[in-house]
Amino acid sequence: MRTIPGLWRWRRNPLYRRTDRVEAWLALLCGVLLLAGAPWVALTAGSATEHALLETAAAERAQRRQTVATVDRPLGRPVYDADPETAQAPHTRTRVLAHWTAPDGTARTGRIVAPPGSEAPGDRFRIWTDLRGSPARPPMPPMMAQTHAWLAGIGAATAWGVLVEGVRRGARWRIVLFRYACWDREWERVGPDWGRTGTGS
Repeated sequence: MRTIPGLWRWRRNPLYRRTDRVEAWLALLCGVLLLAGAPWVALTAGSATEHALLETAAAERAQRRQTVATVDRPLGRPVYDADPETAQAPHTRTRVLAHWTAPDGTARTGRIVAPPGSEAPGDRFRIWTDLRGSPARPPMPPMMAQTHAWLAGIGAATAWGVLVEGVRRGARWRIVLFRYACWDREWERVGPDWGRTGTGS
């Protein structure tokens, strides 16, 4: 609040040029855009991302079913697993040959990755399959959708701040160039007479 009277006095300063006024209004506008625009951008981007991810998760849940697989025999450790939760600790999981029942009631057999401690013959564990009975990744949990929405909102707000600041810096650079050009023109006009006042010449 202490800066407001100072800015008002600076407004009446005879050295205060039009470019200074434009630069001040530009800074004020960018400040308003940052304070009011960043939360709106974050909320809009986060809500849109969460809505899209929740729709994707709902579609995945509608197209996938959970069933119980029974291990026939272990096949060794998996070389690669696309599941992020599995990939964090690949040395604790084993690829096995197992059988399970598809959603249409038919028996299926295939190679799948067993959770830790469930790789012995006869062990049973739950797996996700698509509507045809093929193994599939679990549907996206709602918490993951919310996390991605938060990250999208933060990223969008950061991008908005960078955009506004970039525009402000670019406009200020053009204002400074225009100010220097005005000074050069004024100096060309008064420069030759500089210091001659009162000499009688």
